[in-house]
Amino acid sequence: MKAFTPSILAVVICATFVSAPSEASSHREAPNISRFPTLDSTDFYVFNSYEQGRGDFVTLIANYIPLQDAYGGPNYFAMDPDATYSIHIDNDGDAVEDITFAFNFKSMLPNNNQGVQLTVGPEGNQRTVSVPLKNVGGITAGNDSAANFSESYTVRMISGPQKTGTSVQLSNTTTSSTTFNKPLDYVGNKTFTSKQDYQMYADQFMYQVAIANCDGMAKVFVGQRKDPFVVNLGKTFDLVNYVPVEGDSAAGAGDGSGFPGGITQSADNDDLADKNITSIAIEVPKSCVVGSSNGVIGSWTTASLPQARILNPNAKFANNAVNGGALTQVSRLGNPLVNELVIGIKDKDTFSTAHPKDDGQFLDYVSHPSLPELLNILFKDAVNTTLGTNFATLAPTNFPRNDLITAFLTGFAGVNQQTTVTPSEMLRLNTKIAATAQAEQSTFGVAGNDLAGFPNGRRPGDDVVDIALRVVMGRLCHPIPVAGVDTDLGLCKPEDAEVGTVQFTDGAPINATMMDASFPYLTTPLAGSK
Repeated sequence: MKAFTPSILAVVICATFVSAPSEASSHREAPNISRFPTLDSTDFYVFNSYEQGRGDFVTLIANYIPLQDAYGGPNYFAMDPDATYSIHIDNDGDAVEDITFAFNFKSMLPNNNQGVQLTVGPEGNQRTVSVPLKNVGGITAGNDSAANFSESYTVRMISGPQKTGTSVQLSNTTTSSTTFNKPLDYVGNKTFTSKQDYQMYADQFMYQVAIANCDGMAKVFVGQRKDPFVVNLGKTFDLVNYVPVEGDSAAGAGDGSGFPGGITQSADNDDLADKNITSIAIEVPKSCVVGSSNGVIGSWTTASLPQARILNPNAKFANNAVNGGALTQVSRLGNPLVNELVIGIKDKDTFSTAHPKDDGQFLDYVSHPSLPELLNILFKDAVNTTLGTNFATLAPTNFPRNDLITAFLTGFAGVNQQTTVTPSEMLRLNTKIAATAQAEQSTFGVAGNDLAGFPNGRRPGDDVVDIALRVVMGRLCHPIPVAGVDTDLGLCKPEDAEVGTVQFTDGAPINATMMDASFPYLTTPLAGSK
């Protein structure tokens, strides 16, 4: 068999099934959740805090409400006041949450929900009329009296399963209040003057939080941020209208000495460069979440609604529906790209509502993924004709796909595998592996010789698209660097993945220095108007 030399056709075919479903990590990843954008978890991050002096903390960030245009007024992007947004932690490996941080939101207008009102008309024919905008003047860090809308939230820490565990309201250590406030979205610079002024305003909504029986203070922030995810979205959906192999000798080299015609890294390839999201971020002492295990935690985020909703035919701001019944999960996210890349379309909604302990029902999607085989049937002959090769298949041939089972369902022994192993889809983090300083992080995480990165948790600067492209095509069947030494993981063999060492990429670069170096790490959102 000839050595693999990727052609444009071969590369496009191989990337189609790993790129096309990955709509911005988890933006609109299942049919039902696409109907509930305020509950759609776009990305989830769990990592050992790398802010200077915060090495004993772990940060968890759940992003919601995808594809926000900064100019999306007049109502912008409020959280759903009927929903419960949760971040779950399993610290004993049974795929059942041991700790949950549950966030519930409330939307309010001033003047007893009547909003700011103006007296309109001449004397003798005047009316008091509520204004249509969310603010009626400039807002600063010291003065938000012109705001015509606000959101607050509460945070409950639940010990044990979410539905039956012990719940405690967390409080702001400064005011002892159990109510926290969320900043207005970045309406624009006439409202907030400048990006720096908006950030000063938003910083007021970062809170120190005490957790019972826990030494050290937690931090909480909820608010709009620049979407940290990068992806070449439009061209990917246009039948992968680029050659998704690195065109330079190394990413960012700018020498054109890689694959001829291959895509080169450029910020112009990031179709989310002009999008915001809404972040729920919490930083907690590691000692408060690891329990008595080996220090590895599994985590995921969910959003849930009451099971029944009756719409008010005469809707009011504070009374547009009546909700009742059991809290029902409608959104779920742990590892990026799973529901898009692995789960079949008939089961995507099932996955969104499922609990990790029940993930055995999805095992065949991981052990015997269908899309590589389908694309092989469709395109193998064309690839062999183009390359003059005799590939029996383009897809990895190891069954079951233990490399994917390890990456998605069990974690890697000695890295992020819990003492008790329950195959389940969670983002697993070894809290005992020290954080890598921002400037030293590899965008390729563990595969880039950086054990503090994805799939050992996930940091905002980890390039999970490129990593996923390579892993699904069999990168783990070939040795990867571990502590600087090329290491055979023993999951599969190089001959099981003919294209496993190809440098697949969507050409949209990301690295840790594009983020902030301190909590909540994600950067100031884009302004709706400059």
